Amino acid sequence: MVVITGASSGIGRAAVRAFAERGARIGLIARGVAGLEAAKCEAEARGGEAIVLPTDVADHEQVEQAAREVDRAFGPVDVWVNDAAITAISPVKDTRPDEFDRIMQVGYLGSVYGTLAALRRMLPRDRGTIVQIGSALSYRGIPLNAAYCAAQHALKGFCESLWPELKHDGSRVRMTLIRPSGINTPLWRHSLSRMPHQTKPVGRLYQPELVADAIIYASQHHRRTISVGYEAAKAIYGNKLAPWYADINLARSGYERQQVPDRPASDEANNLWEPPAGDPGAHGPFDDVAYSRSLQYWATTHRGLLALAGAGVAAAALSMLRR
Repeated sequence: MVVITGASSGIGRAAVRAFAERGARIGLIARGVAGLEAAKCEAEARGGEAIVLPTDVADHEQVEQAAREVDRAFGPVDVWVNDAAITAISPVKDTRPDEFDRIMQVGYLGSVYGTLAALRRMLPRDRGTIVQIGSALSYRGIPLNAAYCAAQHALKGFCESLWPELKHDGSRVRMTLIRPSGINTPLWRHSLSRMPHQTKPVGRLYQPELVADAIIYASQHHRRTISVGYEAAKAIYGNKLAPWYADINLARSGYERQQVPDRPASDEANNLWEPPAGDPGAHGPFDDVAYSRSLQYWATTHRGLLALAGAGVAAAALSMLRR
């Protein structure tokens, strides 16, 4: 049995489809009822079962109530996916305190509350998997995204505390932090923005189905972290090597790279305080440029095969040298 927060759109919606195709029973958590009902229909059409649970993850009592309803409907939770997030594309000086509060409550505390609800159910049974949807921005902040980056950094710190606690207790409950690159989700139509043009992630974009595949992989394999997309790997490891270079580069081009110059800013209402009207779906406005595959992701999920191939090449080279 699976619980997915942020299930009405984007990565969460793609994950609903992926789990449903495997016959899963799924608890669907988000604020927007229209999106949740559409996700339920998609899940059932793909062979799964689903229950709609309208919930604001920023309210821990609502999250716990949703978890209890899932218990009654489907039984013990095997996989809990924390995916809910919102953002504001805005310079720090123009971002209001209540906007910082709200983004932190949803993006960070929402994942904490989901994790606590999952642990209450998984620890007594000594099994289960928690999947946190983080970001490459858990490791590298960028301009115009201070609130979102802060929430993602907080989530990373939370995970780094919980991993050794689970090990200390000898628990068989597992947790994976997925670190996607920029993903083509409806977030880019519904985020609060103070920019003149349509906003977008920095660098190459990927489709949400790629992250959904990583979620399925995490539910079946014991992995601490999984990066999805070259841009994520570049941000994480590049920042370790030369954070000063990233500061300079982002100061020069960070504003421009997060906007599409020939597209005006979205006129749709932002989802900071209320869910978007209607069914947002899984994809955002960038289907024309988003990638469905990633060589980096393939490599990180086929490390054994690559190691075997590398050992074979090394053995062949050694054999040739001995001749």
